[in-house]
Amino acid sequence: MPAVFLKDRSLLFVSGAEAQSFLQNLITTDIAALGADETRPGALLTPQGKILFDFMIWQDGEGYMIETDAGQRDGLLKRLTMYKLRAAVTLAPSTEEGVTVSWGEDAERARGARDSRFAKAGVTLTRRAGRHGDGAEALYDALRISHGIVTSGSDFALQDAFPHDVLMDFNGGLSFRKGCYVGQEVVSRMQHRGTARRRVVTVSAATDLPGTGTEITAAGKPVGTLGSVDGGNGLAIVRIDRAGAAMAAGTPLLAGDTPVSLVLPAWSGLVFPASADEASA
Repeated sequence: MPAVFLKDRSLLFVSGAEAQSFLQNLITTDIAALGADETRPGALLTPQGKILFDFMIWQDGEGYMIETDAGQRDGLLKRLTMYKLRAAVTLAPSTEEGVTVSWGEDAERARGARDSRFAKAGVTLTRRAGRHGDGAEALYDALRISHGIVTSGSDFALQDAFPHDVLMDFNGGLSFRKGCYVGQEVVSRMQHRGTARRRVVTVSAATDLPGTGTEITAAGKPVGTLGSVDGGNGLAIVRIDRAGAAMAAGTPLLAGDTPVSLVLPAWSGLVFPASADEASA
């Protein structure tokens, strides 16, 4: 497959003697466990545990490169600067713009950090700062949709989703062992109580799906909202208890007026509960 340049991604470089401890105490990712050639998802949360900023992060020399949506970069830089205080840390936008993703044979040849989200799905995909390919972005979107990998903006709104909602508890972006970080208490409580009900699913239909933002319903009741769409395939974040109960009862699921099927990503190991009682067990 060709290498694809994602022009709407931007980069921040975090360096300095205390860069690791600074990030470790703020974000969801376990920086100390980050492999030298690995990139993991991460988030800076609100105190209420919702995703304020989301990103990918990898080691770059003596520091860390943070890749985020171009529209988030300045806000993320400002928020990190607020937490910096007297820490021996330097925060600066990267001189390179955009990110190139490569997979399949191209990933084996390309230099770059391997994306832990795709690795969970059995796909080798690397991310590299700058432009190193000219493949169509639609190819990358189709790949991530098929493997249940979401992106903010298209699939969920910032400050409206918990890390569990977007499967960060399974894809390497959420640590329950490293100690405190912003919002950690809330996400830990969700983990230990098993109260996460909204989850990412892949959506399929016999015809083209309606547009992003279309409500998914069962018997007229909302189940979730359609996110990224690629023809008859898409992503959504749904209430798996409601969707599971509907499927167990044989109730059709609809995206707008279009009949759809929902599948939880196999790499998550999750299954739909067949009833409300099972969901709360």
